[in-house]
Amino acid sequence: MNWDVCKWMRLGRILVWLLLIESASAGGVGLIRVQGPIGPATAGYIGRAIELSGKRGYSCLVLQLDTPGGLLESTREIVQAFYASRVPVVVYVAPEGANAGSAGCFITLAAHVAAMAPNTSIGAAHPVALSPLGGGQGPDDVMKQKLENFATSYIEAIAQKRGRNVEWARAAVRESASITAEKALELGVIEVIARDIPDLLKQLDGRTVEDRSLQTAGAEVVEIPMLLRERLFQRLWRPEVLFILMLIAIYGIIGELSNPGAIFPGVVGAIALILALYMASVLPVNLAGVALIVLAVILFIADVFAPSHGVLTVGGVVSFLLGAIMLFKGAEPGFRLSLTYVIPGAVMTAAFFAWVVAKGLRAQFLPVRVGRESMIGLRTPALTTIGPQGGKVFVEGEYWTAFSDVPVAPGDYVEVVAVEGLTLKVKPVSG
Repeated sequence: MNWDVCKWMRLGRILVWLLLIESASAGGVGLIRVQGPIGPATAGYIGRAIELSGKRGYSCLVLQLDTPGGLLESTREIVQAFYASRVPVVVYVAPEGANAGSAGCFITLAAHVAAMAPNTSIGAAHPVALSPLGGGQGPDDVMKQKLENFATSYIEAIAQKRGRNVEWARAAVRESASITAEKALELGVIEVIARDIPDLLKQLDGRTVEDRSLQTAGAEVVEIPMLLRERLFQRLWRPEVLFILMLIAIYGIIGELSNPGAIFPGVVGAIALILALYMASVLPVNLAGVALIVLAVILFIADVFAPSHGVLTVGGVVSFLLGAIMLFKGAEPGFRLSLTYVIPGAVMTAAFFAWVVAKGLRAQFLPVRVGRESMIGLRTPALTTIGPQGGKVFVEGEYWTAFSDVPVAPGDYVEVVAVEGLTLKVKPVSG
């Protein structure tokens, strides 16, 4: 009985402790920091933070933002999460020197409260066309106009919903307009300029957002960090990673084809190819760049067989360089490939095909060096008289029956010209 009482007392303490934690978190302020391009991992992180802030009963969620832009689909997910949020979302463009460019402009305008730090900027939201596979190659004028019209109407709807400057929002898309924090406050694009988080919370205190009064003065700020998987995806969902996966896929698959039976290169190459194709469905990949890289691989392989004296390899290097440079050309800021990766990648690929692949492919055409076929061409002295009826020779550690169309005396040298079952066909040669 005493044991049962102790058990229930211990359970009661745990429940009280949990209630105290819950009450302490209620009325606090959630904080997340987003820095860099907007992508699927970013959208997932923001959505989770909004849901968690609602469950914890925070007064608001502050999203500290510094981004050059990002993907339109991910931006739409974030805007929709703002609209559905039970907790007011405050987008704070900070620290000083930060920028809410392109996709960041949409996100800032969609917030319940838009704030910026001094010496920050916002704007340049003109869209970049993407192909069905994420390609950024130049579309025709009709498609370009359609995308621009969609982005314009979308940002206008956001500005109207939040009561912000619709004219400037339209200019941010059509004219790539960009302004400072001070000008944004003057034009009614944002509501607050704050030096830091404490100053922001002080200015937010008492502000009414959708019939809800914010109580932020002196509130506890609880940062919501990225989960490990979100951090991992944020780092991996990059053009550089896609480029490296493409190289691994090329090296692995071609390495397997040039050295059949190795298995490991083929497995690694196949996995890298699947991952690259999956990432290419989201990242803004330029199909023309992919075509040039494929052409480069073809030229590298062709140079192994063609007597071009390296001309095709040079053409392959040029094609690879152009393809890598164009792979993300015209893509949103933050989704472009740096020459730091392009040039070493081109050099490594050229070296790979010039040495590893060339050696492997040429090995496929070397004479057989094992088995009975390897005995063809060997020379040995005749042990007995050899004629059409047969004789004896000693080859590769074994005695063989041999026959020759021309009679051969014992001790004379013969050369194996064919293997017919358990019999060798030979011909006389000078020792």
